[in-house]
Amino acid sequence: MHQSRPLLLSIAAASFGLIGVALYLQHGLDMLPCPLCVIQRYLFLAIGIAALVGAFISRPKLAAGVALLAALGGLYTAGKHLYVLANPGLSCGIDPVETFLNKIPTATYLPFLFRADGLCEDATAPWFGLSIPQWAFLWFALFTIALVWALIRRSRA
Repeated sequence: MHQSRPLLLSIAAASFGLIGVALYLQHGLDMLPCPLCVIQRYLFLAIGIAALVGAFISRPKLAAGVALLAALGGLYTAGKHLYVLANPGLSCGIDPVETFLNKIPTATYLPFLFRADGLCEDATAPWFGLSIPQWAFLWFALFTIALVWALIRRSRA
């Protein structure tokens, strides 16, 4: 068993748990996901799947690298979401990203998870003191730090 397995399994569990929270917010509290939220869901899933694969292969460096790329993409996406929230009025009310995302096969076959419906500039009430995009940014940052640490630790071993 390699030393990175517990960390990669924890990252995978947290990623999948965050998808569960997103589904609860969407279906339990009727908070519809905007296009940037849906992109973040794809990235959380990519992190979770890559970390899970990395936990069970003999050379987890490649899978951890893929998860790190997804986490960096998530930082960018969540950062853009925070920028849009800080600067309302950037949107004309029609989001072309929503149309594109809703035509992807995953949105067609799994609409309960990947269908975008809403504007990214719609502010939601804080959840435990932070907005949903702030929470996403925080989690992507934590995953980035943990994955960089795992890759550095793995290269020294």
